Amino acid sequence: MDNNVFKNLSYGVYIVSCDINGKYTGCTVNSIMQITSEPPSIALSVNHNNYTNFCLKESEKFAVSILSEESNPIAIGTFGFRSGRDINKFEIIPYTLYDNLPVVKDACGYLICKITGKTETQTHTLFIAEVIDGNILNTKTPMTYSYYHNVIKGKSPKTAPTYIKE
Repeated sequence: MDNNVFKNLSYGVYIVSCDINGKYTGCTVNSIMQITSEPPSIALSVNHNNYTNFCLKESEKFAVSILSEESNPIAIGTFGFRSGRDINKFEIIPYTLYDNLPVVKDACGYLICKITGKTETQTHTLFIAEVIDGNILNTKTPMTYSYYHNVIKGKSPKTAPTYIKE
């Protein structure tokens, strides 16, 4: 099988964040999809090795920052290739609080989600969540994963569900 076929699936680029005992943390993800419109709900996939996975399991809510094609690539790298175990990513990347959860400032939109279920796979946790708030912050074009790879020339960390060994 040619695993590159998965690159033809459509993904976005997001930063998922949560509050764990008064500390904000988060990671870059690309695997989020809408499940239902009523009630509004999404599914989110996060690798077991990500500190954010542990934090989400301890949290009730999380925020999704929807990145745009104009979002700062440093934010993607900071949240995608550095661990919240080691640094406070929100000391580096500007953010605004919505419902006491951090959303990166240059996001084109956000979602606030309440976790309603979890399913474990071999390498990732699939979080099911009801969207309890959200808004469009500007009219910039949302970033796709294809744009991230083909225009920004970004790489996938080994913990990404879409990682393909080169």
